[in-house]
Amino acid sequence: PSQILSACKRLLDARQILKDRMGLDYVAASNRIREAMTGAAGWQEWIDIHVKLSEWDLELDRFFDPGLRQLHEDLRRACNQEFGKFVERNYAGWVQEEEGAPTLSVDIVPDFVAPALQRGEQVFLVVVDCLRLDHWLSIMPLIADIFDVEQHYQYSILPTATPYSRNAIFSGLFPADVAKLYPNEWQTARDDDTSRNRHEHQLLDRQLEEIDPTLKMEARYVKVLDIAEGNNLVKKVHTYRSFPLMSVVFNFLDILTHGRSESEILKEMAPNEPAYRSLTRSWFSHSSLFEMLRRLSETDTTVVITTDHGCVMSTRSSMAYGDRETSTNLRFKYGKNLRCDTKHSLHLKDPAAFGLPSVGMGTNYIICKEDYYFVYPTKFHEYQRYYANSFQHGGISLEEMILPVAVLRAK
Repeated sequence: PSQILSACKRLLDARQILKDRMGLDYVAASNRIREAMTGAAGWQEWIDIHVKLSEWDLELDRFFDPGLRQLHEDLRRACNQEFGKFVERNYAGWVQEEEGAPTLSVDIVPDFVAPALQRGEQVFLVVVDCLRLDHWLSIMPLIADIFDVEQHYQYSILPTATPYSRNAIFSGLFPADVAKLYPNEWQTARDDDTSRNRHEHQLLDRQLEEIDPTLKMEARYVKVLDIAEGNNLVKKVHTYRSFPLMSVVFNFLDILTHGRSESEILKEMAPNEPAYRSLTRSWFSHSSLFEMLRRLSETDTTVVITTDHGCVMSTRSSMAYGDRETSTNLRFKYGKNLRCDTKHSLHLKDPAAFGLPSVGMGTNYIICKEDYYFVYPTKFHEYQRYYANSFQHGGISLEEMILPVAVLRAK
């Protein structure tokens, strides 16, 4: 009878037993993460920390435990605080290509795409705008069913915003050098992603020519902004296999991130981090992106999938001061005579040292750290309430900077 009782208890109370065990495991894991954070001296240690945090994000999603969730949020906040200090100390050295720098946005094509092309492989470069590491981990099991996944990581350049980081992927250049190639798009302090990112195809061709002049090839480029474009891509996917390199940009997650601030329906669907992960997985499982990957898994095509930046739920406001010509981004700003609280943000008075372009004399940048967002003194409380708990990008955080790069090959 005791054995029967034990078996019944194990079956009927399995969920509670797992939940209790997870609590013990999490406490032990969080202690190890805090120890690693204290001694983290290099970029690889911070990747390891962010991977562990992201894996626990998914694990905690399985069981609703408000206490553990709050502990995890506190741990993430503590890690981001130290990570901001780490980036502030080391980022300028990475831009100057000091020895031991991590893989940055500018290294994606040289490190992962060009070698495959030189081996004679047909390559699909897929850039999913605003794909965070935890979101990638949530969809990776679906991809691992049809591909062998070779996992790598990269650091997004600063600011972690599309005009900067995605241009860096396609050009292999830091924003200051991109601005020299297309000065008209960078002359004023505006926030026009469309115009600043409209040369990605040309930038990619130019980069490949510089990497290996013998790679004389016809590359194709497609940007997927809506359902119709995605479905059209799926229909033509085998046609595109005739090109040595096919580059595809999927914008849905970035549109979702920006649209959530304006839509009550999206706020209801993704009120917090776990819901946002769930929504991302649901979208991916029914998306044209997944259908495209399924069709490519039946071929010998090499797929390199990555992202330009992540995003962070911005919960705390920080005062910023600037003039009317200052850019409007919430996580970073550039212009003249900018001021900010340096406890919450990084103030760059010499943009060139960070690979950033200047918009006239005296241009400087301010970039938020952790989960802060900038608000001007005018109507401070109104905008503070409006943007609180919104997903933003452009700043310095683990979620925005440490990103996945995966090389997929058919099983």
